[in-house]
Amino acid sequence: MKIGYARVSTEDQNLNLQIDALKAAGCERIYTEKESGEKDDRLELAKALDTLREGDVFVVYKLDRLARSTVKLITTLEQVQKQGVEFVSLSDKIDTTTAAGKALFGMLAVFAEFERNIIIERTKAGLAAARARGRKGGRPPVDPKKLAQALKLYDAGAHTIAEIQELTGVNRGTLYRALQARKVSDQKKA
Repeated sequence: MKIGYARVSTEDQNLNLQIDALKAAGCERIYTEKESGEKDDRLELAKALDTLREGDVFVVYKLDRLARSTVKLITTLEQVQKQGVEFVSLSDKIDTTTAAGKALFGMLAVFAEFERNIIIERTKAGLAAARARGRKGGRPPVDPKKLAQALKLYDAGAHTIAEIQELTGVNRGTLYRALQARKVSDQKKA
């Protein structure tokens, strides 16, 4: 079965061109939505991907209708391929049902991996430069007095965790970690 996906970014834009092209390509079912390509939680795209079964062909009008970043595009296409589904982008002339289309997809995957690696290198270099200037990463340490106060309030049992967080400024995760550490310490003493 050929399943199509069409997307425009705003309510003002029209899907007709994409829908007509998908129908002409033989799509039996077409999922449409008006959402930004930046959003990762597009409902109709998720439905289209869930509908795909081995042997199906997933068709889009153009690659940028599927994803804005190369990494997101390749991630989505790898998911589709793992399901045993072929992919076609009409305007970009990519068709993984052909040898040339598979080769082009492979090249796209290499560029996506390259892009991921460059992002990782830049991040590491930025962190190293910040450390060299004396900056430390991560959250600032919790004030021990505030943490002690939060633990006392917890032990008193008169306040909820949310109230303790509001009163002391110690967040829930920090309080739970301190309680767990105290529990482990008490068990070692026993």
